[in-house]
Amino acid sequence: MVRKALSSIGTAVSQTWQAIKASTDASILGAARFLGLLYGPIDRSLPIDKALKKSLGYRLAPHVGWRHSLGGIAYLLFVILVVTGVMLVFYYRPSPEEAHASIQHLVSDVAFGWLVRDVHAWSANLIVVALILHMGRVFLEASYKPPRETNWLIGLLLLVVVFMFGASGYLLPWDQWSYWLVAEITHAMEALPFFGATMADAVRGDEVVSGATLSRFFAMHVVLLPWVAAALLVYHFILVRRRGIAPPMDVAGDAPKGAAGPGVPFFPTQLLRSLIVSSLVIAVVITLAAFFPRPVGDPADISTVPESIVTTWLLADVARALIRYVGPSLFFVLVILLGGLAVLPLFDRRPTRDLRDRRMALVLGALFLVVFASAWVAGRQMRDTPPSIAVEQEPVVSEQAPIPTEPLGPRPIQPAQPEDEGGVP
Repeated sequence: MVRKALSSIGTAVSQTWQAIKASTDASILGAARFLGLLYGPIDRSLPIDKALKKSLGYRLAPHVGWRHSLGGIAYLLFVILVVTGVMLVFYYRPSPEEAHASIQHLVSDVAFGWLVRDVHAWSANLIVVALILHMGRVFLEASYKPPRETNWLIGLLLLVVVFMFGASGYLLPWDQWSYWLVAEITHAMEALPFFGATMADAVRGDEVVSGATLSRFFAMHVVLLPWVAAALLVYHFILVRRRGIAPPMDVAGDAPKGAAGPGVPFFPTQLLRSLIVSSLVIAVVITLAAFFPRPVGDPADISTVPESIVTTWLLADVARALIRYVGPSLFFVLVILLGGLAVLPLFDRRPTRDLRDRRMALVLGALFLVVFASAWVAGRQMRDTPPSIAVEQEPVVSEQAPIPTEPLGPRPIQPAQPEDEGGVP
């Protein structure tokens, strides 16, 4: 009887599995492809199990190796940022009165809340490094040349979106460090001729950094930018799949996209590489978050300029150093730099990819790295200095209520006060 029951269960499970395969469209594998678990095209005319097997048998070009994992690292860090950001939103309260207190509550009272927050903060730093290294590889290997110039432009837009993510999220803790750094940057923005004051007011939403600024930054960080990033990522991945991986530097012309012939098999070779790199990245992020947590500053006070600013984002150090030593013209330099990178494929259209034939590109890349590293080192040395607007900006009395420092939670019920004699009951 037991054998008959097991046989009936096995038959039912087999029939259910066959029904699932017959009724499930193979296009659902696009989700696994988006996560990097598949690479080849999906044959929608096949059942889902056969389409999966065919996709796993896809072969990449022979020159694909470990160095092509940098883009995957940046994408993994972005996924970590999204997951941890959603977890943080459950406890964060985007108002000047409760933002700092909600962060303190998250760090002190929520189980592993401090770890989630620090994983989020460290991922925001490491994604900048991963993107710069990834785009540096693309730049040096001339992977921006036709027919991949559109994908190069999409990559630049993704870089800008990541920078905007970090800038908008930096103010959300609403402590003295984040508040006065944003105030310092917007103050420098005001010094730009013609449109500087208008742009600064549009960023702040007020004459000074206030609750309106916090609301705008929160809406941009949580609502607007995730949709923009998702659309750009989908388009970026579609173009990479369509055009294939660019050839090595010493090869002229386009590279094979990969097929069933010779090359690097995606499964298990490239997929195993991706899993190894992903495991290492996750281990590094958790280790840094556990041993080097981000400190929590004092609540933001619009009337008190801090004696020092502790920056916790890599680009915050760079921006502060450039503002202090270059001035407001920094914003013009950034626009010119991004514009030059965007039009680079229009001027460098020769088929050669060898660096010996692209000495100007090598000089520009080295110059960028030197300036970026120097600005970061200089910014790190400025941690003990007050913001540059300490003397130039008068303290402004805010109309908002004082920012509470007590942790969130139910407030104790105050005992009833005795009535005055002769008072109305």
